[in-house]
Amino acid sequence: MYTLIRSQTLKNLLTQQTPALLLAFVIAEMFYKFHSFTLECGAFLVTWFVIDFVVTTAFARFAKT
Repeated sequence: MYTLIRSQTLKNLLTQQTPALLLAFVIAEMFYKFHSFTLECGAFLVTWFVIDFVVTTAFARFAKT
């Protein structure tokens, strides 16, 4: 996490990571009820990763055209 924050600019973090983080948080809060902090945290991180992948790929494809 530290490397992620240090390797990107503040503008990049705010424009790409924040929406993905908030959407993953909302999804996790609404749907993940595993009654285990470890499982819910893991599912949240996987959700954040997948959403971030989709957003990053969309930005890259949009920038090419």
